[in-house]
Amino acid sequence: MEIFEYSFLFAFLFLGAFIAASAIIVGKLLGFNTKSSKNKMAPYECGIETIGSARIQFKVAYYLFALLFLVFDIEVLFLFPILSQFRSIAGGETSLVPYIVLIELSFFIFLIGFILAYAWKKGVLKWE
Repeated sequence: MEIFEYSFLFAFLFLGAFIAASAIIVGKLLGFNTKSSKNKMAPYECGIETIGSARIQFKVAYYLFALLFLVFDIEVLFLFPILSQFRSIAGGETSLVPYIVLIELSFFIFLIGFILAYAWKKGVLKWE
């Protein structure tokens, strides 16, 4: 393989790094310099004033529930393409080996089930 085949990849990597770096630099140059204060550096969460440490106050916060939702949302995104073509995979109409696909799907669903069981044990699903 020639290096030319990867030139688009290198161009996109360079362009992405350039845009990210220039956004940070422009933000630093044009942004306001404000002094830090105790009120400014205090954690703020949904309009609720924190008492003590924010990590101690909320044993199981809503963001853990949101992260759990994202895990299952991404699971659906990964499962949908395979499950929509499962009949053609099982029928041997594709180049995919049906048993390997079944093992991979089983492992993936087991892993997500394990994550759900762990979150349930830790009390993430209790909404207080």
